[in-house]
Amino acid sequence: MQVVHAVRRYLGLGGLSLMLSGCGAMHLASPGEPALGQVRPAPPVSSTALAAERYTPMDWPAPLEARVRLPATPAGTLRPAALIVHGGGWRRRSPDDMEGIARQLAGQSYVTVNVAYRFAPRYRFPAQLQDLQQAMAWIHANAERFRIDTDRIVGIGYSSGAHLVSLLALASQTGPLATPYGGDHTRLRAVAVGGLPSDLTKFDDGPLVVGLLGGTRQERPEAYVQASPIHHVAPQAPPFFIFHGNRDRLVPVDQARDFYLALQDQGVPAELYLQRGRGHIGSFLLRRGAMKAAIAFLNREVGGGG
Repeated sequence: MQVVHAVRRYLGLGGLSLMLSGCGAMHLASPGEPALGQVRPAPPVSSTALAAERYTPMDWPAPLEARVRLPATPAGTLRPAALIVHGGGWRRRSPDDMEGIARQLAGQSYVTVNVAYRFAPRYRFPAQLQDLQQAMAWIHANAERFRIDTDRIVGIGYSSGAHLVSLLALASQTGPLATPYGGDHTRLRAVAVGGLPSDLTKFDDGPLVVGLLGGTRQERPEAYVQASPIHHVAPQAPPFFIFHGNRDRLVPVDQARDFYLALQDQGVPAELYLQRGRGHIGSFLLRRGAMKAAIAFLNREVGGGG
């Protein structure tokens, strides 16, 4: 892993523009600059938004809905799907924030499933992860109806949504984060996340993380480790595309860099796309270049959007 260690030293100095290794890449992008390895997306197809549907069973602690958008693709064709998860500090916001991304992905022939989840502090971790695991079970149960290729399901999230999607992707089938529903239905083919809080142990004891985990780092140290995606990285992890503002003060950029390097250390394909001069909110609102690069990455990993 000599190249990886060279990348680590490079990133520690802040970086200039580009660094490659055997299974990953880092790109520091200026506004309007094309993404590393960007492939021109296919002409967008039209899509239809369905009425929101409940994806949780009747005995679930809270009724939660999924918004499905179906792309216009030839009859009989199986499509990839995208599970989309909004941010909001684990305690607010809604799938409304991700509708633009859902339309963009549906335009590339993904069936999009834009979901709500339970909020902290009323519901503490791992309730939110279990909601996403249930959403994946629902996607599989409805795969024939929506013409989804279940071997090509990707995950997309921003901020706290990125945190939850990453945990979903990294949760072992047998470990403490494993779904209680059994089977392989939580497996993601690839992941694209932005503004990712990858290591909760590095945050101060602010109300958002304390509310999610039910205590401070000193009170619940194991919970902080368990809820940190970086501590679950393993060689079998799916490929990750990570975008992050290099001026992010809410979720410092080292959260993205460290996670990228942890993936590299395990030989997991990954790309890190740093948005020059962007903070946490700005990197989401001004995400055009990052999303083009993310969709190109996802298309490569799932064999195209169609």
